[in-house]
Amino acid sequence: MSLKSNSPFPGSEDGAAVPYPAASDPAVNPSDGRNGTKPPSTTTEYDTAVLSRPAELRADAMPPASPLRTPPRRPTLELIILLSIGLMILGFVVGNGWLAGAATFVALLLSLRGLWGVAIVALTQWISPQERLILVSLAGLTAAAVGFLQLSGWGQRFLTWYSQLNWEAIGATGEVGGAIGQILIAVLAVYIAWRQYVISRDLTIQQNTITQQQTIDSYFQGISELVLDEEGLLEDWPQERAIAEGRTASILSSIDASGKAKVLRFLSRSRLLSPLKRDRRLGRAILDGTGGYAEDRDYGVRVIDLGVMLAGADLSGTDLRWTDLSDINLIRANLSRCDLVKTNLARTILCDAVLAESDMMGTRLFYGSARTATPRTRTDIPDYRTGAYTGAVIEGADFTNVQRLSEEQRYYCCAWGGAATRATIPGGCEGIPDLLNTLNNQPQDE
Repeated sequence: MSLKSNSPFPGSEDGAAVPYPAASDPAVNPSDGRNGTKPPSTTTEYDTAVLSRPAELRADAMPPASPLRTPPRRPTLELIILLSIGLMILGFVVGNGWLAGAATFVALLLSLRGLWGVAIVALTQWISPQERLILVSLAGLTAAAVGFLQLSGWGQRFLTWYSQLNWEAIGATGEVGGAIGQILIAVLAVYIAWRQYVISRDLTIQQNTITQQQTIDSYFQGISELVLDEEGLLEDWPQERAIAEGRTASILSSIDASGKAKVLRFLSRSRLLSPLKRDRRLGRAILDGTGGYAEDRDYGVRVIDLGVMLAGADLSGTDLRWTDLSDINLIRANLSRCDLVKTNLARTILCDAVLAESDMMGTRLFYGSARTATPRTRTDIPDYRTGAYTGAVIEGADFTNVQRLSEEQRYYCCAWGGAATRATIPGGCEGIPDLLNTLNNQPQDE
């Protein structure tokens, strides 16, 4: 009996008919516009029509699965290996050498076969084709080199030369090379340690700079809140001035030269270092009528009086332009290589200070004229019209290679600097009298 069916419907092998979709289904058989419907003309149209039907209709249209017979399982490679091992053990137990040998040989071959397949898969997955090519090429290069040595006779020559070597001398040379290598390793370790120290130092400096800037910013904010009222006007009562001076003294002693310069510029441009004119009742600062506070060099009071906060301070290489540093103590301070353009140093104590290579264009050392100006004293009242007792005390100061020193400044420095200062003035002091020496040699009144 033939297994094929004569059914006109596709997908039927056991005689069960699988009908086409109903002709009345508009999703499958759209109307041709004349007199009814038409069945699908091609297999593709049939598949599309069936897939477009609901799931329950498609299930009816699918052909039933034909049952398949499971083929008998063959013994696996693992089972055969285990069986070979068992026969080998049995052969050794009963003393049958042939059985043990045959079982051993079979177990060896089957084990190698299994491991070979696993090794091939592992090499294929773990090593790329390019890497395999490189490994094979290296092996081929090594083999070719060995073959070339054997064919050319160099191999035998090498063996002869190798057998004649003095291994004691080579050993001594090796010890010398080892000692040199240890020295080089020690040098490398020292270099690495030094580089680590340099990197650590740079990171520490950078971190300290960031921390210092944060401290300075906090100081600026605190001083602003302390001396200003809610409307932003200056409010400097005696206790507030004392607290502001205490904060300033504290921060100036804990920051470097660039940080000190930033604080001084902030205080100066905020008019906190200038003597301000006060009313005679409450001592409040008075406006000058042009949008600022009026100065009073004779009787004014500063919001923050630096006093001796900068005595002996290191301000070298900083920017102090347009900074009011008048009436403070800068004894033995280092002001070398500073930008002192328009800086006010009138009545400032600069004894033994270093101003070498600083830019002193427009730096104020006194008021009035250089011919009538004199250094400050402890008891005399300054005259800001003539300049008497308004000048800086510059005895022993170092003006070596200062830049853009005017003739008025040079005359004052030569006249009131003393012998040590006169020796450092650019251009010399020829023709300028040493008024400080003359004053010191005058007889004192009894």
